[in-house]
Amino acid sequence: MTTPRTGAAFAALAVTTLALSACSFSVGTGSGSAASDGAVPFDRLQDATIQLEARGSFVSPEEGGYESAGRGSGVILSADGYALTNNHVVTGAGTLDVWRGGDQSTTLSARIVASSECMDLAVVKLDATDLPYVGFHEGPIAVADEVYAAGYPLGDPTFTMTKGIVSKADTPADTPWASLDHVIEHDAKIRSGNSGGPLVDTDGRLVGVNYAGSDTNDTNLAIHRDDVQKIVEKLRAGENVLSIGINGEALVDDSGEGAGIWVNSVASGSAADETGIRPGDILTSMEGVTLGTDGTLKEYCDVLQTHGTDSALAVEVYRPDEETYLRGRVNGTPLEATTTISSSVAGVAGSTTAQTSVDTTGFTTVTDDSGVVSVDVPAEWNQVDGTQFEDDRGNRYYGVEASSDLATYQGGWGAVGASVLASDTAVRTSSPEDLLTWAGKSLPESGCTSKGRQPYSDALHTGTFEVWENCGPEKAKYMLVGAAADSGEYLVLVAVQANSADDVAAADRVVNSFAVDMT
Repeated sequence: MTTPRTGAAFAALAVTTLALSACSFSVGTGSGSAASDGAVPFDRLQDATIQLEARGSFVSPEEGGYESAGRGSGVILSADGYALTNNHVVTGAGTLDVWRGGDQSTTLSARIVASSECMDLAVVKLDATDLPYVGFHEGPIAVADEVYAAGYPLGDPTFTMTKGIVSKADTPADTPWASLDHVIEHDAKIRSGNSGGPLVDTDGRLVGVNYAGSDTNDTNLAIHRDDVQKIVEKLRAGENVLSIGINGEALVDDSGEGAGIWVNSVASGSAADETGIRPGDILTSMEGVTLGTDGTLKEYCDVLQTHGTDSALAVEVYRPDEETYLRGRVNGTPLEATTTISSSVAGVAGSTTAQTSVDTTGFTTVTDDSGVVSVDVPAEWNQVDGTQFEDDRGNRYYGVEASSDLATYQGGWGAVGASVLASDTAVRTSSPEDLLTWAGKSLPESGCTSKGRQPYSDALHTGTFEVWENCGPEKAKYMLVGAAADSGEYLVLVAVQANSADDVAAADRVVNSFAVDMT
């Protein structure tokens, strides 16, 4: 890596259909003796299985904003009306109606008690008493155990059961809408609308809660009984678990790269709601961790698990309908729009950025050789240098540079690219302003003129940024950000060279996606 001269919008995101899809709620139209502990036996399972209709405003990546009346399934757990379903079925709903046992003549009102977006579970309280309910399976769950999936697939009010066996008794699974350590894989067929419905044994006892399926791979997944029992009493008591109050799913762009967590809806009064997160937002990072890089909720849930949901969590958000980046802290500072690099050069004489629509779907994440620094860059910037280097003071820098023509980018103005450098040793002797001075020392020799320095801050850093224009015969723009981590751990320098409007807009993605992990 050479020492520097060192060298927008998500609106065009396309959601790639994954092999495994949510056993999501679907848009709908519309007896034996009790067991010794009071739970229903197998032949009365229908009486304790419910269909839920969640009505409210949602925002879809494909369809935009719409008012939904979607239906899913659930299972009653106690005679006083506490029932279990999936987070993705109910969170964000304005109203919730319930029908029991396939009987559409009597509508029960219900309220959401608490939820867990990472475990895709929610407890709702039905406005009824003396209800039949399902007990938990006791003892081990083993491969080849006979199981039955119950519920109301495809929004149909007709109760349905399918038969199968356990194919994997306990396996981890990360999906776009959950991150679970204990999942049961089985072949009792489930479809859209089965979400939240029970998976039971031959006695009608709860083995798991169905939440995902794949017709292509004939895969059906249920949240393991052990994970359900681990949190159900907390949910019943009104305690959210691994949740800030979103109904979200990880996105991938049309190149297959992770693109953050799309927020379908937000629970009113939740931590997310109070922070200003809205349906249609994309969560791009939390506590400096880029989210959804593998198209799942894993990174998001790992952050919640590590820090806890009551902590002040630094979050970065992209809002496609306004084409703005926002930063704030969940349980702390409400979201505020950030000053973007492109806005600092728009409208300047000679600028090529005015009113240009940029397709940023083709981005990829690049990382330095040590795995300390990462950043999103356009996919065509496929030449990467991630080696460490030392400055003339002996300070160690981790860094990554990317360009479609790395040699030209590092040595002249004929190719665009980006550099992100971070040092945990320079922080003791230098400042962000020192980094900008160092990086910009030779720029005037190439005809570059500075627009002056402006304050810079994001959820984790504070510093300065500077834009240079008319660099070299190409009249390139060169954008620099020098910042110190608010934790005091490191200094970081971000540089982007832009020779076109698209490059300037891409600089916003670069600056809003860089991450440094010195642990």
